[in-house]
Amino acid sequence: MAKKSPLAEKLDEVRDRIAKACAKAKRDVSEVTLIAVTKTAAPEQIREILQLGVGDLGESRVQVLQQRAVQVNEFYARQKAHDGENLPAKLRWHMIGHLQRNKVKPILPLVSVIHSIDSLRLAEEIDQHAAKANKKVPVLMQVNASEESSKFGVAVGASVHLAEQIDSMENVQLIGLMTMAPLEGGDEAARRTFLRTREIFEEMKWHKIGGTGLKHLSMGMSNDFETAIEEGATMIRVGTLLFGGKVADEEMSEE
Repeated sequence: MAKKSPLAEKLDEVRDRIAKACAKAKRDVSEVTLIAVTKTAAPEQIREILQLGVGDLGESRVQVLQQRAVQVNEFYARQKAHDGENLPAKLRWHMIGHLQRNKVKPILPLVSVIHSIDSLRLAEEIDQHAAKANKKVPVLMQVNASEESSKFGVAVGASVHLAEQIDSMENVQLIGLMTMAPLEGGDEAARRTFLRTREIFEEMKWHKIGGTGLKHLSMGMSNDFETAIEEGATMIRVGTLLFGGKVADEEMSEE
């Protein structure tokens, strides 16, 4: 049997940890989508992770996303045309970083989901460009549930009201919430942040915001994704465990 590559071994380990966290939380492993954060990945690692069956890729920088999406999408299409039996059925790019309004137009054709809606003006900008492109864009609203001044995201107290406003837009589909745990404070601080986000999510459901489309919680990164799964995460954003680098590299970076 051929020896597994370092990346294949790391992916196996992450998938195993996801499965254990799901079992502990009495959840089905199919409820959790692994988003491979490509921020510290080399181009050949991105190609390899696709060939290992991971089809959800996350990037936090607009310029890098634009360059990478074109190259990786071409590679994916070529491989699919040949044989590509191990390739995922779909390739989806997730914009997980802070997004400025003037960067909306160039990334709209490239991304499947935007995780970082943190203001009404950004949502309006996406709605306008999506209308021109005649498409409906799935988005997650970023909540600053840890209430750190250094973090982007909607304040907890304003989140349900903003969600209602986003939900009224024609060309934006609100599918859930995204948050980040503080880098300090360990598991306890992370759990508090994730629990608080889930409570806001449940409140939105109670108000029927987002309708049946509201089903996702994007929470958890390399150092806290098991806790996030226990608290209801449906999408986890893992980069450094797969590709190396510092955990802070998965944090959102401002353009």
